[in-house]
Amino acid sequence: MINVFLDDVRRCPEGFVAARSAEECLLLLAECEVNVLSLDFELGIGLPNGLSVVHGMIAAARYPKQVFVHSSSLMGRAQMVRALLEASPAGVIVHDGPMTEDILREAADAAAAAKEAKGR
Repeated sequence: MINVFLDDVRRCPEGFVAARSAEECLLLLAECEVNVLSLDFELGIGLPNGLSVVHGMIAAARYPKQVFVHSSSLMGRAQMVRALLEASPAGVIVHDGPMTEDILREAADAAAAAKEAKGR
């Protein structure tokens, strides 16, 4: 199980796989089981945005356990959160805002533990 961070400019947090485009994010969602997904809205001028990812998730019925919408675009964030809340099945937790320090720490700790276990 992986964690995915969709953003074209922000640094990817420890314990997350970076997706720099909507297409890359949808591919990860299609091929992997995703625990935490953090979404940005703006992904470059003229390129598919975070709402495209949300629509792709809904169409494929592929959801992570938790979704955080960290975008600074108020309109884009509101659209993504609304679409997710309307369509996501019970058990999928949708957060309107960035990941908490607890979530970031858990992901980093899990990544460090996995690295250490591989090194043995």
